[in-house]
Amino acid sequence: MTLRRASNATTRAATVAAGPHAGRLLGQDETITSAETRLAYRIGRLVGHGGFGQVYLATRLGRSTTVPATVCIKVSPHINGWLREAYFGQLLGDHPRAIRVYDVFPLTNRPGKRLLYGLVLEYAQQGDLSAFLSRTSRKWSETAVRREIAGILEVLGKLHRGQLLHRDLTPLNVFVCDGPRLKLGDFGIVRSQTDNRGITVHTLNPHMAPSDIVAGAAPKWQARDDVYQVGQLIGMLVKGSAHARIRKPEVRVFNCSDHLKEVIYRCIAERSKRYESANELIEALSKPPAALKVGALRTLRGAHLAFTGILSVKRDVAAKAARKAGATVHSGPSVRTSVVVRGKPNKLQAAGRDAGRKLMEIKRLREKGHRIVLLNEAQFWRLAGQPPGGAPARTRTSRPAAPRAGRRPR
Repeated sequence: MTLRRASNATTRAATVAAGPHAGRLLGQDETITSAETRLAYRIGRLVGHGGFGQVYLATRLGRSTTVPATVCIKVSPHINGWLREAYFGQLLGDHPRAIRVYDVFPLTNRPGKRLLYGLVLEYAQQGDLSAFLSRTSRKWSETAVRREIAGILEVLGKLHRGQLLHRDLTPLNVFVCDGPRLKLGDFGIVRSQTDNRGITVHTLNPHMAPSDIVAGAAPKWQARDDVYQVGQLIGMLVKGSAHARIRKPEVRVFNCSDHLKEVIYRCIAERSKRYESANELIEALSKPPAALKVGALRTLRGAHLAFTGILSVKRDVAAKAARKAGATVHSGPSVRTSVVVRGKPNKLQAAGRDAGRKLMEIKRLREKGHRIVLLNEAQFWRLAGQPPGGAPARTRTSRPAAPRAGRRPR
């Protein structure tokens, strides 16, 4: 579970297990010393607690060229999460978008007290993203959203390339430093996968996990589930609120470009439609998808065809004409689809004029190398024959206006 908040400005821990309601593990103004660096730290107020343990604001004592004067110290009686965070602190230590781990040590010189494991972490001046958005209620500009999410994705991409899954990309684990500048922290439940099939889910934060994971319908967490959580973060920045997860119907009314709406929708859509990794999402954010231009076709015979948009006739009438012309008609685009007939766009399309659900799927399939020819309705009827009542209304030639009374027509 995610660490409970005791104040706005903190680096937080997140896992499951023991005692978020236990008393303080370290005393106010207690001094602890690292056996690794010999630096001492004076413990201040408790700023967060959770399954991993507790997080305190602390002051470094003595001089150091590498550790700031103000830090957060995370302590836990559990060694497993401590080892993971220490490892990822070293792995990502030089990355400007990851919360720094400055010191790692067991707290051994405490006679009569339980053994604890400590991490000295970077202090995020503005707190976590959830607290920041709650405090400011400010929607982020699209430029800022793209820039800051790209930074978070750089860290996630490094994990994905190493076959590692973060699994807890929540607004409580993204921190706001001065700028504002987002940084990713809390790697307590990162796990390694041996292949792309994912890892079995034992620990998760239900607030930001995909619904199929929460329901147990998808037993293994995959990289595209990390992508789902990043999509949630993008939507929260655009919306200016992290109080609730973003729902798909919200996306079309967001105050951002249709391109960004499409990216958000693809991230939080069903698993098979999502971007497959952080790198794929980085590429999607950096450049718009190819334009949906109409193509050309000589015959519908043998085509696997789907319709999208609003046609000038009922859909079953058009489907009957397509079958008569030799095509196989499907309810929507798939890997078998070779032709899509596009009618007028629906004003309620999921993510803008060129981003209805079927249009997004066409783009995704094309990105994977599938050849799909897009036809407008006029092209379709030229291949399928005229619909009942003649040509589609928008392709008819308009009649000349009647001459005004008292004037001769030219």
